[in-house]
Amino acid sequence: MKGEEDEMKEKEGQEAVHLRRTIGLLPAVCFIIGTVVGSGIFIAPKGVLINSGSVGLSLLVWALSGVLSLFGALCYAELGTTFTKSGGHYTYLLETLGPLPAFLRLWAEFLFIRPAVASYVSLAFGRYVVEPFFAPCAAPTMLIKLVSILGVTFVVAVNCWSVTMASRTQVTLTFIKMFALVLIIVPGVVALAKGKTENFQNGFELDSLTLDRLPLAFYNGLYAYGGWFYLNFVTEEVINPNRNVPLAIICSMVMVTVFYVLVNVAYYTMMTPAELLVSDAVAVTFANRALQGVASVIPILVALSCLGALNGGFFGSPRMLFVGAREGHWPALFSMIHIRRQTPLPAVLLLYPLVVLMIATGEIFQLINFASFARWFFIALATLGMLIHRYRFPLLTRPFKVPLAIGVIFTVVCFFIVGLSLYSDPWNTGRSCALTLTGVPVYYLTIHRFRLPPRLKYIFDHCSKQLQILLEVARQEVQTY
Repeated sequence: MKGEEDEMKEKEGQEAVHLRRTIGLLPAVCFIIGTVVGSGIFIAPKGVLINSGSVGLSLLVWALSGVLSLFGALCYAELGTTFTKSGGHYTYLLETLGPLPAFLRLWAEFLFIRPAVASYVSLAFGRYVVEPFFAPCAAPTMLIKLVSILGVTFVVAVNCWSVTMASRTQVTLTFIKMFALVLIIVPGVVALAKGKTENFQNGFELDSLTLDRLPLAFYNGLYAYGGWFYLNFVTEEVINPNRNVPLAIICSMVMVTVFYVLVNVAYYTMMTPAELLVSDAVAVTFANRALQGVASVIPILVALSCLGALNGGFFGSPRMLFVGAREGHWPALFSMIHIRRQTPLPAVLLLYPLVVLMIATGEIFQLINFASFARWFFIALATLGMLIHRYRFPLLTRPFKVPLAIGVIFTVVCFFIVGLSLYSDPWNTGRSCALTLTGVPVYYLTIHRFRLPPRLKYIFDHCSKQLQILLEVARQEVQTY
């Protein structure tokens, strides 16, 4: 009798509407690597070189940027195992610093961070798909935008259809992009072993180095490592998160750092610093020199790499909106899940028109500066919140605990990056602050105490109900944290 009751409960749990734990260790590692490795390492290592001033120092910047990113990822591993809810930055700010900073992070994510980052990556995807067909002529801008929108549509469709399919797509695309990195590393290392070391002679020439530009080199390096925090957006869907979240973060970030440094060594083996600085697409220039037989494959691999980063973003970010809605900081519709597909359909679909609109208008490059400032500012607040929370609750059980020195170093570096942004680009940074702060009146009018007219609330609730019926979504029936 007891066995039958347990079986009935298990069956009900399987049929209930909720996000299931389907992400094991390998998908978790692939999720992080696949989101971190986008287009940056293939096309723009010159940002590090031009600001560091020498080959040796640029390689050191790549290595140290990887170590700093690993420090940040370890801090988030502690936060992810202490607070087992999904939602990443939003959840940690809510638990450590309160509802207003958490809502502002959610507001900034929806308003410009996620649309800008997704638009940037999808346009890189479109460019690398289209340009080989028109080389050496310039590709039509409208066609690039159209292919970019098709790429976004594919990723959104996959993430709406099935969590498992999105996870498998990410694993596949991650293996493809790691193959692309290996394809670059092997000929470079072989040439280095044969004695092609002339570009490394006097590698630490400091004549062209200025201290005010060195932080910008780190800024470029850290941007290429961005994405290490995405697994924390989906903690509730990770199998055994107390083990798999820290393990996946450590494995993936060590692997990415080693690969990034080796790729740059390969670039410098086959290209002089001057050649690298004049190239708009370093990987393509490298392939034309070192991989003449398969040079045409590189743009396709870079395009698939961009698609993987895009998929990772659309898999992770909607979970932040989903959790925010569940906590009452976003319309309740976005905390609902498709009754058959078990995917957070409204949260995924919300971002789609914003990204398409931004691709169509093309005004994204300034927004990338907005996104970078806001992202680092809220990461700094989250790790500061971790330190404050540890001080306030020293006896709280923490399954994974990062050394205090690592947390302090990373938090200080984050605030330094934010301060540098204020100094080097005050106009864009100021507008980023202003856009983020527009969330303050929204918070006090709708979240802190609802002050809008009752008629407006009635219209909003009616529209939400009709959309719920149309999309076939319902609230979670099982608590997953």
